[in-house]
Amino acid sequence: MPARAPLLFIGHGSPMNIVRDNSFTRSLNELGAQIGKPEAVLVVSAHWPTRGETRVSVSPHPRTIHDFGGFPPELYQRHYPAPGAPDHAVSLIETVRSVRVTADPAMGLDHGAWSVLCHMWPKADVPVFQLSIDWNQPPPWHLALGRELSSLRERGVVILGSGNIVHNLALISADENDPNVPGWASQFDAWATERLVAREDELLARYKEEGEAARIAVAMNDHYLPLLYSVGALASDEKIRFTHQGFQNASISMRCFISA
Repeated sequence: MPARAPLLFIGHGSPMNIVRDNSFTRSLNELGAQIGKPEAVLVVSAHWPTRGETRVSVSPHPRTIHDFGGFPPELYQRHYPAPGAPDHAVSLIETVRSVRVTADPAMGLDHGAWSVLCHMWPKADVPVFQLSIDWNQPPPWHLALGRELSSLRERGVVILGSGNIVHNLALISADENDPNVPGWASQFDAWATERLVAREDELLARYKEEGEAARIAVAMNDHYLPLLYSVGALASDEKIRFTHQGFQNASISMRCFISA
């Protein structure tokens, strides 16, 4: 592992990716092999929203949470028995100064975390812990909190934001491989890509100013906010490298990147 652990953003898409062998899941396999076995992974997932508080999981043996419905039985039979990272969680609590972070002994691994990790580290031998997203707070607040987390990388902790830049379930296609991506979806994904490459972090936090395309692409910002944690945790001298791109179900951007 390098002195500074990698920083990731993963567009996780459908829970069906848990059992799929496709270009996206293969890109995750490659990422895991490239990174090796880190000290621990902190996941900021779209699927752990809280209101008026920020929590960090401290369970030494986090359970696998099947927080989705209407999918084939094989998804509910999958488990990801990775160990927790309570010591690193306590370190996070001590590191963050701008907000009180509360230890949560009950939280396991939601599917925004384990659906990705099961492809990156299939042996489930890397310690994992999660940070919740206070949904009451505005986007710039999440960007600032991501910056406070960046020092964890110097201790060997990979920071992984798991969400989607474009995510509108009300307008998805039933076909996962539908090539007919709406204009508003490709437009907003392209805008975010340009901001990411240019490291225009503050503009990413002010995405609502981009008008109609942003309003539709980020219908609810639960999946967008993890991006701001990843961007915030990037060092000022770092760029990004895209590891996967494209759309799933026409209205879900699968764009992923790693620090470079």
